[in-house]
Amino acid sequence: MTCDEAEILLHALMDGELDAGHAREVEEHIAGCAACAAQLAAYREMSQAIAAADMKYTAPLALRRRIEASLPQPKAEAPSRRVVLRGFTLGSAVSAIAATGLVAIVLRDDDRQRIDSEIVSAHLRSLQAGHLTDVVSTDQHTVKPWFNGRLDVSPPVIDLTAQGFTLIGGRLDYVDARAVGSIVYRRRAHVINMFFAQSSNTERYAAKIETIQGFNLKGWSDRGLDFWAVSDLGADELSEFCDKFESAMRANSEG
Repeated sequence: MTCDEAEILLHALMDGELDAGHAREVEEHIAGCAACAAQLAAYREMSQAIAAADMKYTAPLALRRRIEASLPQPKAEAPSRRVVLRGFTLGSAVSAIAATGLVAIVLRDDDRQRIDSEIVSAHLRSLQAGHLTDVVSTDQHTVKPWFNGRLDVSPPVIDLTAQGFTLIGGRLDYVDARAVGSIVYRRRAHVINMFFAQSSNTERYAAKIETIQGFNLKGWSDRGLDFWAVSDLGADELSEFCDKFESAMRANSEG
């Protein structure tokens, strides 16, 4: 194992996400490589520092003032002390609600970015020798039943060979501290990992394609599942793949 290969897997080793074989390879490399051992120690120190930090967010006072300033002002006589206090209480409550909503939005965005980064890391790990597929088959009727009993959801294994995206197999992976499935496709020399997991979203959600560490990624939620497609394919071709996958999935469910 080279230093470049080991560096990709250091975070996964630190988080206990590697299978026994890959974990052993990385540990053997670290035992004989001072640079990678130092890098792993630095990652662990950073992780401990973040865990110990106070990450509580407090909305700024300026936000409360802007919300209070936007509330209707009385046009007639000067308000009584009771009205003033009532307005102040209402403004404080609105500010608290708005601040809570702002924090929730920030946390959702942070979670999404973190999970997207983990998806790309899982894609990178899959490109290591011997880790791309647990079941190798171009037959969807072989790949789909392989997941039975390994995940708590039924995998939407779609054969897109006729559309130019060859099904080559599937595997289990781990993202956000939970088991997820991956259906693996190939487009010429490019690998596409279609990750899926049970969703907490009740409504359909679709994200634009974004680029992380040189890979294109698109995520969405539909029919009780979260999906992430990631590849070094160009954005247009990855978008085409996602469109064909969704269309075929809808056709299968309606049929």
